[in-house]
This record gives sequence, structure tokens and C-alpha cells, in this order.
Amino acid sequence: MGRTPDSAASRPDPIIAEASFSGRPLVVGVAGGSGSGKTTVVRRLLEGLEPTSASLLHHDSYYRDNPQLTLEQRAAINYDHPDSLETSLMAEHLRALLAGQSVEVPRYDFTVHRRMTETRRVDPRPLIIIDGILVLAEPELRDLMDIRVFVDTDSDIRFIRRLGRDTKKRGRTVESVVRQYQQTVRPMHLEFVAPSRRHAHIIVPEGGKNDVAIEMLVARLRYLVARSG
Repeated sequence: MGRTPDSAASRPDPIIAEASFSGRPLVVGVAGGSGSGKTTVVRRLLEGLEPTSASLLHHDSYYRDNPQLTLEQRAAINYDHPDSLETSLMAEHLRALLAGQSVEVPRYDFTVHRRMTETRRVDPRPLIIIDGILVLAEPELRDLMDIRVFVDTDSDIRFIRRLGRDTKKRGRTVESVVRQYQQTVRPMHLEFVAPSRRHAHIIVPEGGKNDVAIEMLVARLRYLVARSG
């Protein structure tokens, strides 16, 4: 686990200026390439915290809905480009949570590339975690974060994980996953995701298998939540 400077950050470094967020929710952003282990890191953070202390927002819940397009046309969209996500809505929801208001988060069906009619209610809590491959690449989200984490995992491991996830959980064929990786996932990772690493306060190599880094993060988050009152 390491730390990198971010001269563009609008909030004080939480590792040092811990008193700056006393009395308001703490926002933690977790980014990294597709298949890097972000979900596992977030799950382990939540497991190490009190159940009622944290709320979670997934960036990929905010994929844009395109009902005017056919399934074939929707499947051809570059979902690894920032334009595929309604980031402004996520930022609006995050600001509402910071103001003590509950929000209705979209649910997204990855098999048909459409938003579902049902939503997920998220309530404000002392800690708000947001995750997604592009959350550190988006200034509107980044400026609302107190702690920025980048999960750094080798590209071959990330691809293998994505292949397993998309074929088993999203009904994709191996050929379609490989084609998408070559055409959009890898190029977008190099253009947007990898450069966003420089905005992280904390780098977590090896994702959810990095017990030392996760235990340190959990301990720090417990302390900061307690300090917030």
C-alpha cells in the first residue's frame, strides 16, 4: 500500500487533516481496472465496519438508459468510456447523502443493457463508499471524496477475472468478452483508468488479497468514523 500526491485535490488530505470532516459523512472512493478486485476490497471494508456505519454507491448503477436503441445497438456501446455513465446523477445523489437525504439509486440489467424499473434506496450514513473503474477519473466525483483508493492488479489477472464474471453472471460468450476487451476495455483502461491512479491517496496492490492494506484501511476508517461523532 502506498500514497501518491494529488495537487488538484480540493479537500485536505484525510490521512493528515482528520479533524476536517468532523460532524459530516466521510466519502471514500475505490477505483481500479475492470477485474482488479475493487468489489472484494469494498466487501472486505464493509465486513470490517459496523453494519450501520456505511452506505455504498456503485458507479455502474448509473449507466445511461437507451430505450430508443435496439439490443444489438445497445450491446455495441462503449461501456468503458466515461460518456456511457450518468456521472452527474451519481454526484447529485452523493451530495444529497452528504446533506443527510436518502436517494433512489438506479438498478441496471447488464444482460439487456437497460435500467430496471426498480430502484435501490440508499440512506445517509457516517461513511459513504463509492466504487467504479472511473470514479477517480471524474473530477465531479473526485472533488467530493475524502479518501481516494486505487486497486492495482496485473492486466492478465484482471482479464481472467472479467472473463469469468461476464460469462457466468452476465450471460456473455467468451468470444464477445474477448472482443470487447480488445476493442474497448483495454484502450479505455489505458486512456482513462490507469492515469487516474495518480489521484489516489492510497494504492492497494493485488486487490482483496492484500490483507495488510485492507486491515490498515479498515482500522483507519473505524477511527475516522468514530471521530466524526
